[in-house]
Amino acid sequence: MDDTPRRLKVAVISPTRVGFEGTGDSIVVPAYDGLMGILYGHAPMMTLLGTGEVTVKDGSTVHRISVSGGFLQVVDNEVSVLAEEVGEPASSGGTE
Repeated sequence: MDDTPRRLKVAVISPTRVGFEGTGDSIVVPAYDGLMGILYGHAPMMTLLGTGEVTVKDGSTVHRISVSGGFLQVVDNEVSVLAEEVGEPASSGGTE
C-alpha cells in the first residue's frame, strides 16, 4: 500500500502579491458561479474566479485568503489560484 501523503500543492497569487504558497488537504474557492471544493485526485480543470475567500485546510490549520477575479487551474494535484486581487492571508488553528 502506498503511504505517500495525499496533499495538494497550492499557490494563491496576483500580479502584485503572493497570498499563499504551501500544501493542504483541501481547498475551497469562490468560482464565478459558486463555491467549489477540491481534494487530492481532482480531475484537471480550469474555471473563472468570483469574489470571496479561498480556504485552504492543512491538518488542523485553516488559511483564508480573499480574492477577486482571475482564474483557477487544477493539474496533477497542483492548484493555482491566479487572481486579479489577493488580500492578506489569515490563519487559524483547530478544526472548522
